[in-house]
Amino acid sequence: MIARPLATALVFALVARTGAFYLPGVAPTEYHEGSVVDLKVNKLTSVKTQLPYRYYVLPYCAPTEIHVAAESLGEILLGDSIENSLYDIKMNVNASCAKLCERKLSPSDKQTFKTMIDHEYTVNWLVDNLPGAMRHYRKTSNTYSYTNGFPVGLRRGDKYFVHNHIRIGLQYHVDKDEFEGFRVVGFELFPQSIQQSATCEDADDLTPHFELFEHDSITYTYDVTWTPSPVRWASRWDMYLKMHEGTIHWFSIVNSLLIVIFLSGMVAMILLRTLHRDIAKYNDLAAEDTAEETGWKLVHGDVFRKPRHSKALAVCVGSGMQLLVCSAVTLIFSAAGFLSPVNRGSILQGMLLLFTFAGILAGYVSARSYKMWKGEDWKKTTLLTAFCYPGTVFCIFFLLNLFIWGAKSSGAVPFTTMFALLVLWFGISVPLVFLGAFFGYKKAPIPLPVRTNQIPRQIPVQPWYVSGVLSSLVGGILPFGAVFTELFFIMSSIWQHQFYYLFGFLMLVIVILLVTCAEISITFTYFQLSNEDYNWHWRSFFASASSAFYVFLYSCLYYCTRTQIGHHVGVLLYFGYMFVISYTFALITGSIGFCSTFVFVKQIYGSIKVDEATMKCWKQSSVINTTAMRAVAGCRQLDADADAVAAAVAA
Repeated sequence: MIARPLATALVFALVARTGAFYLPGVAPTEYHEGSVVDLKVNKLTSVKTQLPYRYYVLPYCAPTEIHVAAESLGEILLGDSIENSLYDIKMNVNASCAKLCERKLSPSDKQTFKTMIDHEYTVNWLVDNLPGAMRHYRKTSNTYSYTNGFPVGLRRGDKYFVHNHIRIGLQYHVDKDEFEGFRVVGFELFPQSIQQSATCEDADDLTPHFELFEHDSITYTYDVTWTPSPVRWASRWDMYLKMHEGTIHWFSIVNSLLIVIFLSGMVAMILLRTLHRDIAKYNDLAAEDTAEETGWKLVHGDVFRKPRHSKALAVCVGSGMQLLVCSAVTLIFSAAGFLSPVNRGSILQGMLLLFTFAGILAGYVSARSYKMWKGEDWKKTTLLTAFCYPGTVFCIFFLLNLFIWGAKSSGAVPFTTMFALLVLWFGISVPLVFLGAFFGYKKAPIPLPVRTNQIPRQIPVQPWYVSGVLSSLVGGILPFGAVFTELFFIMSSIWQHQFYYLFGFLMLVIVILLVTCAEISITFTYFQLSNEDYNWHWRSFFASASSAFYVFLYSCLYYCTRTQIGHHVGVLLYFGYMFVISYTFALITGSIGFCSTFVFVKQIYGSIKVDEATMKCWKQSSVINTTAMRAVAGCRQLDADADAVAAAVAA
């Protein structure tokens, strides 16, 4: 009783601390006054195209030698391209109207600027690994919010204005008792479009002035302003976490959490009361002597029968458990700060590595499931486990990458990285899947509480409202309701280029999702068995996995109402990756539903008493069924012989 409140308190403590927690193991950089502070440039991004481009595709001031920072696997997959720049920034040294360079504008340069402004591309800069952000004032709440980067330019009617002057605001923190020097804790940007001059006299005028097609050259200037800040280095990312509507986010999460807890508690109460009454009745020896058995006890001899397409089910459950462990470990490390949006690409890279090494679990689970159903084609099952889900995702990723490469975007993954992914897949993941399958097949089969009859029991005609498709669609609503609010913010972080940071609350939502999937699948399976339908395996899987269908429908609604994607490649990227996310969600939730239902079915059939008289009756009924089937076969043979004789007489 003490552990549950303690676990809840720990979860909420993680929620409270995630915002101010920084990546462990990364030491802050101290700068001395006057020392050089590098400003690095990153990719150009757009919410309208979802296609990133390198910074220097635009006619900006490029250094003589462009150095690309060493990138991790996650950064390459995300399309990051961090390069050096000509901006001369020194610690605690202000600058006013510093000239960067002057560039001639060719017609192609103007057209490139025009295209980028039409697609609302954003410039991304970095100082001390801190991205630059624009600050916006909210009159309604009298607070400030921040957006990542600044736009390339803006459009007013038929005129295009380029931001050629940037006000750079940097904040530093000083604490002589803890460290020597200055630490960068803030990086704000304010872009302007001004007339070309050596003194930037119109910089105080916020009206845009530099019209693109009226000039044949462009001069880039910038201001640098340093201000002290009480913000500590470990909390410097808090300003970026204010990009979300925090109040709305928390209220929606709590609201969904209360609804799901209420519905789950109600379902669990009804299920436990009904099931307890059934078990008590069946275990009453006096009742067994006078009453006829009904409901789920009648199908005890068929409930563990090998399901249809057992090979595919074993593959789905194995892949789902692999993804579940991968997601859970990634989420725990993200909540602890080891994998954070602060370190670009770390979450994606961590998930890839965890998925690769979790292949041993996928092989083990699929092998144990397939052996329980007495399957013999274990090699094909293991191959499907190793190649089905990764192969599908890789094929979609490869096709989408071809379209990105055709658009000449920096988001296109190089073929060397593709080869590295194939090495991870074939060199590590596939052997681990076979290793896990070896251990799974080597162990004894999972013991079952009852024996399976040789002849399948006939299933009564089922009402239309308990059909597999309808029950699965209804069952997927509740798991989707547990995550749809959090799904909105996750999709916003992906497609609106925002930072996602509430990993503590996401952990709580995932726990609620696990409980909901288990309860929904168990409830639907219980009512199915009560109707003497023992084909519960696939239905328990799809009762929870159907929530992925609603996830994909929600992504279609999100596309129509929230996104501004107009480029055809961007549309393909959106629906391609959302299909992969929905497919992954289906495998995770489906495997949770199946495994929890299997434990439930095994438990209830192990709780009832099966006496010798009942066993004798089952054997007699099996003999009677066998005799009846033989009699039917004999009658069919007699009919065939009679038809043959009649045909001979007629001839």
